[in-house]
Amino acid sequence: MTAQHATQPAGAVSVPMENALGGENYLNHGRGLWSWLTTLDHKRIGIMYLVSILAAFLLGGVFALLLRTELLTPQQTIMKPDTYNQMFTLHGAVMIFLFIIPGIPAALGNFVLPLMLGAKDVAFPRLNLASYYLWVTGALFALVSIITGAVDTGWTFYTPYSTTTSTSVISMVFGAFILGFSSIFTGLNFVVTIHKMRPPGMTWFRMPLFLWGLYGTAIIQILATPVLGITLLLIIAERLLGVGIFDPALGGDPVLFQHFFWFYSHPAVYIMILPAMGVISELMATFSRKRIFGYAAIAGSSIAIAVISFLVWGHHMFVSGQSNLAGMIFSFLTFLVAIPSAIKVFNWTATMYKGSVWLATPMLYALSFLFLFGIGGLTGLFLGALATDVHLHDTYFVVAHFHYVMFGGTVMGFLGGLHYWWPKMSGRMYSERWGRIAALLIFVGFNVTFFAQFVMGSQGMPRRYYNYLPEFTPYHVISTVGSYLLGLGFLIVLVYLIHSLVKGQPAPANPWGGATLEWQTSSPPPHDNFSREPVVDDPYDVERWRWDEALGGYRRQEQPASA
Repeated sequence: MTAQHATQPAGAVSVPMENALGGENYLNHGRGLWSWLTTLDHKRIGIMYLVSILAAFLLGGVFALLLRTELLTPQQTIMKPDTYNQMFTLHGAVMIFLFIIPGIPAALGNFVLPLMLGAKDVAFPRLNLASYYLWVTGALFALVSIITGAVDTGWTFYTPYSTTTSTSVISMVFGAFILGFSSIFTGLNFVVTIHKMRPPGMTWFRMPLFLWGLYGTAIIQILATPVLGITLLLIIAERLLGVGIFDPALGGDPVLFQHFFWFYSHPAVYIMILPAMGVISELMATFSRKRIFGYAAIAGSSIAIAVISFLVWGHHMFVSGQSNLAGMIFSFLTFLVAIPSAIKVFNWTATMYKGSVWLATPMLYALSFLFLFGIGGLTGLFLGALATDVHLHDTYFVVAHFHYVMFGGTVMGFLGGLHYWWPKMSGRMYSERWGRIAALLIFVGFNVTFFAQFVMGSQGMPRRYYNYLPEFTPYHVISTVGSYLLGLGFLIVLVYLIHSLVKGQPAPANPWGGATLEWQTSSPPPHDNFSREPVVDDPYDVERWRWDEALGGYRRQEQPASA
């Protein structure tokens, strides 16, 4: 399937749709670098976030490939032990703080949220731009710490080592502190925008599910991030001023840091995953050509996840010496938070049932999400049970579980959303053939990389170790080969998306037949998003949108297809 045939049913003829739904698009509204750096347009801010976040993803990916290359053999392969400690710390910190947490909300959310509401912009455009520059500032502090003495504490900055090591903990921690403000500003902007800028007719339960995901995420960002900020400042205060917060010699408690850190960082897992779940809801409805099943249950489960996520931090600390009663309570709550996630999975599966499933590239990533997140969620139950967690704690089983949830969930959702909205953002179609090849390669590469880690973790291979026993060598070799396949898949994605900007076919206003409001404006949208008032309707009445050969895209019918 060629790029020009990527958006239509088999046998249809592509006719590029004229940019008739809007005037001058946002890409051409004020040219030059300065017009971008000073823009208040949410679309341009979203694009700047996207480029910056993808650069961070590239850096974190390079660190990951270097780690896997080192672990190809049981002894030293390409780096020394101290360098290895720095590499896995930087891989985790860059991926978590610079890519996964801001990835979908700040980049895709910034671009799409006002369009889905039929609004001209977010509620606070200047705050939106400020949040981007805070992200850049935090990223620069992280880069400075890499140059001046890369941190080797692990991305969790556990005390007492983080308060005694000679590496650049202060600059890295301060960078993460600044990034927290960026996250809070984005969350605040989204909450106010969703509350105050919904158009007439768009009630809470006629709102796209992606917005429900962003709303739940924003609640966590606003309430949980200040705890991390204070915790990181306490590390700085202890290092600079000798204040005894976490140091037992000064009357502190190192386990207290774990409570503070995970009180933020477990909800932060859902800052990462909730937006991806919102993306999957959009993809399932659009590419199943069917109204989403169980809308209210999916929407309510997003808020349930946001609330329960604040109560489960102690499952990271089953072996920290906490009481048996606390362990049992946190174990119960861990099982409880799985229920709203399972509700989503069952409703997505029901949406596909008897639907006309279209295996376009975004849908391939949605199906990958369903499979990989299912494995991640199931293995999370093993870690939530006290008896098995004691055995699996700090092994590669935890590494594999974490990546199946974060990569198999968040990154697959990000890739699905990126491909889904790429025509809207760029005005160009990418090669569907190469998109499918890359999606398959990423899926296979991911499973080869991380499934082997479940096996070696269950056999006792500790995580974070530089050397290992020879009997674990086959698993590490398999995992490293998988990481190379994964890297190749991402390289293909980068190449064909850049190629589409230069030689891609012009995108119609609605190439996929989506029913949410962003598909009622041109691709790319005009500066003010809509040249005429969008029609507020059921966001999942996809049957009302039918393929129009003359337009080369989907057109909204006045009556549903079934009428």
